[in-house]
Amino acid sequence: MELNQYLEMFIEESKEHLQSCSDNLLELEKNPADLAIVNEIFRSAHTLKGMSATMGYEDLADLTHKMENVLDAIRNEKIQVTAEILDVVFESVDHLEAMVMDIADGGDGKKDVSQTVEKLKRIESGEAIQQETAVLNSNETAAEAAATTVGLENAPQLEYDDFEKTVLLQSTEQGFNAFEIAVTLNDSCLLKAARVYMVFDILEKNGDVVKSSPTVDKLEEEQFDQEFKVALISQTNAEELRSKILKVSEVEKVAITQLSKDIFVQSATVETETVAESQTEELTPVAPVEVKKEEATQKSSGAKHAASKTIRVSIERLDILMNLFEELVIDRGRLQSIATEVNHSELNETVERMSRTMGDLQNIVLTMRMIPIETVFNRFPKMVRTLSRDLKKKINLEIIGAETELDRTVIDEIGDPLVHLIRNSVDHGIESPEIRRANGKPEEGNVTLRAYHSGNYVFIEIEDDGAGINRERVLKKAISKGIVTKESALSMSDKQINELILASGFSTAEVISDISGRGVGLDVVKTTIESLGGNISIESTEGVGSIFSIQLPLTLSIISVMLVEIEQEIYAIPLSSIIETSIIKNSDILNAHNQKVIDFRGKVVPLIFLDEIFDVPRTEQAADGYHSVVIVRKGDKLAGLVVDTFIGQQEIVLKSLGNYLTNIFAISGATILGNGKVALIVDCNALMK
Repeated sequence: MELNQYLEMFIEESKEHLQSCSDNLLELEKNPADLAIVNEIFRSAHTLKGMSATMGYEDLADLTHKMENVLDAIRNEKIQVTAEILDVVFESVDHLEAMVMDIADGGDGKKDVSQTVEKLKRIESGEAIQQETAVLNSNETAAEAAATTVGLENAPQLEYDDFEKTVLLQSTEQGFNAFEIAVTLNDSCLLKAARVYMVFDILEKNGDVVKSSPTVDKLEEEQFDQEFKVALISQTNAEELRSKILKVSEVEKVAITQLSKDIFVQSATVETETVAESQTEELTPVAPVEVKKEEATQKSSGAKHAASKTIRVSIERLDILMNLFEELVIDRGRLQSIATEVNHSELNETVERMSRTMGDLQNIVLTMRMIPIETVFNRFPKMVRTLSRDLKKKINLEIIGAETELDRTVIDEIGDPLVHLIRNSVDHGIESPEIRRANGKPEEGNVTLRAYHSGNYVFIEIEDDGAGINRERVLKKAISKGIVTKESALSMSDKQINELILASGFSTAEVISDISGRGVGLDVVKTTIESLGGNISIESTEGVGSIFSIQLPLTLSIISVMLVEIEQEIYAIPLSSIIETSIIKNSDILNAHNQKVIDFRGKVVPLIFLDEIFDVPRTEQAADGYHSVVIVRKGDKLAGLVVDTFIGQQEIVLKSLGNYLTNIFAISGATILGNGKVALIVDCNALMK
């Protein structure tokens, strides 16, 4: 079997199962007596183990198996859930995640986890005597059950056709034993098909197999839970058969029913109703098992029903679809340009209708690329738990708006900045329980992670009720680092002081730790967010808490712009940065500190002449002494971009400049216009640094 074709599916499903383990472990910590949660974790681990073994990742399967043993002991109430045990299980999940990520990156999934395995073994061995006793007891119970079953003249549980009934009847008449054998494999059995083969090998050496349930084909494909049944004709007695089958490793239980001639004749001639009654009587003692199977059937049928309405599509195909649609957007612009020139009514109507249809198509394509932000948020509860234990703090993490959707390109980039911000809140923001108690606060600190839509933006906020930002301490550190001067510090607002912590190399940590305080982090956050076309702001009240607010565009591929012209060159300015456009006179331009500025609604706004920035060769000066200005914003900063003329608004496709043009100042990309010309897209954030 070629396993590479299943690799992508294995990686995705492994991530889902590990996320489920993490979420349920956090729930288990809150409700340690809830065995239903343990069963959920066990199921996820068990599935992951089977998948890993099938794909050949033995290290992954082995660690999951050791973790599964501990979970099995918990769900069988042989071990009590404690924070220390959960720490080790969390550690195991962390290792498993690292292994899966290594496989995703093209590695072999191998990792030295010997210390964690030893911890798991110690937890398990702490109850070793009880477990051994329990296993012995279960074997004795199985033996008793088999002893009572052997020789009983019960009605058969397998369904036979006329030919099979005739074979069994004739065999019993000729002195052979007719058995129904139910074999149950361990829950931890990795290679079920191999165990089935070994059992059948024993049976065929001791008789003839008449029927199996499930069929042999399904058994070979492992399309069964843990139990299968076989009808056998043999001269060997039941007890001998049972002992031989139990020698196969990972066979947990063997129950044998002997079919007598009289009962079998009766079962072949009685009414169907009578048979149904006898089956019901037999099933009564094991009703709980049947209920579980029924639930599992319902769940699987529900899963099939859900699967029929969703489909897993590779990211590459969505990217190809997006690229093709972007080409259509460019062609639409070209058609609109031609239609305007030709001025043909039917052509205009067709182009307008096509534009509306493409608008709907654009919404669908963009929606397909949207992913709930919970895919990023899901990692944080476990991270906060680990940090709070390391720092000996009590912290409650609340997540709001995890269903908020973002474009995949943004989702891929936003994870690391959020990790930095949450670590910062937990380490620097939330105080120790002793300090909080002394300040009249609850010992448990709160960190809230919030996401919501507003217009064409997504806002992500990280709020904590910690110590806030110490104004004097930040200023002192900023002055010592040369980030600001003593003179300029005197006139800075609280907001400006707060945002000093985003400066490169800034850290107020007294002790360098693995958590924060290495002088990197928040400046990286700021750079990453601005590269995504977003911005970050900070609000803080000392002693009360802080709010870090991130603003991000919904998508980065197709954007609305204002097209402007400088001489014969066309530039695109993103509408998300524009406040308004204006026409100013030469007399409106003032000078301040060798910088040309204008008075815009009571604010002094610096002017940036794009022809000077981009070295556009001038053939003539602007006539009539008027200038066209685009007022743009970055955070609370404003600037006026001076251009020759405004062309109008348009939706354009953002294309990168490629590997050869990576460091072009104030240009974030390019687009192809309807007339076939290339327009460069202005990066307002870079201009305003």
